[in-house]
Amino acid sequence: MPLFQHENRQASEAAKALYARYEIVYTAVDFIAAFAFLVGSVLFFDENTKTAATWLFVIGSVFFALKPTIRLVREIKLYRMGKIDTLAARMGD
Repeated sequence: MPLFQHENRQASEAAKALYARYEIVYTAVDFIAAFAFLVGSVLFFDENTKTAATWLFVIGSVFFALKPTIRLVREIKLYRMGKIDTLAARMGD
């Protein structure tokens, strides 16, 4: 069962719950990154707040970098869950 397959997300109730939790985290990270960039953009209008704006851009960039990391970790966990279920089924035979 390869990574990033829709079937991995639907394999069991535990897989569905894990997928849902990671989607919530992924969406929260998306909002934080967007908020940091939005506020940083506004702060760039004033010369006195350019340092804060730059830091918000850096923070937003870190959160945007977290997005693929979250997705990869989720998919690896789903993949491992499928492997464990397969092994457990084999042991029952």
